[in-house]
Amino acid sequence: MTLYRLIGKVCRSPMSEFILKDMVEKRGIQSQFEIASAATSTEEIWNGRGNPIYPPAQAELRRHGIGATAYTNFASKRARQVTREDYEYYDYLLCADTNNIRNTIRITGADTENKIRLLLDYAEDERFRGKSIADPWYSGNFEDTYRDVVNGCMGLLKTLESEGKI
Repeated sequence: MTLYRLIGKVCRSPMSEFILKDMVEKRGIQSQFEIASAATSTEEIWNGRGNPIYPPAQAELRRHGIGATAYTNFASKRARQVTREDYEYYDYLLCADTNNIRNTIRITGADTENKIRLLLDYAEDERFRGKSIADPWYSGNFEDTYRDVVNGCMGLLKTLESEGKI
């Protein structure tokens, strides 16, 4: 089983989670994956309960037809913080930006198995590799975020296929 933890907070990481879920569901390979997202901070977690996906991020997902199936339904999705145990459990911990990488390593410990990477390291369009996913929290532009995430997820799936992992 291939397991993914996408790292961020309430915009980019849950968008990535559900975009990737949508892609694997459309390919009929969702049984080969466990996909989740988590925050690197507790900013969106209050008294042990995480905030839902930011409403404009939800709207962007819906605009692309994501959320209508049981597998992609994000109605009950709540933020939770990444844990040290996630590093052992997941095959990949994919981050939205380098700050998320640093914060993930601070939580999980050293990346001795090279599991922690930027999602855009897998981007189909090489110009995006090594870059951060556009952050709509500051820009308000959820379309750019969606485009970046799709680029990274498509490249990730292509990489997994070429490596014979799916």
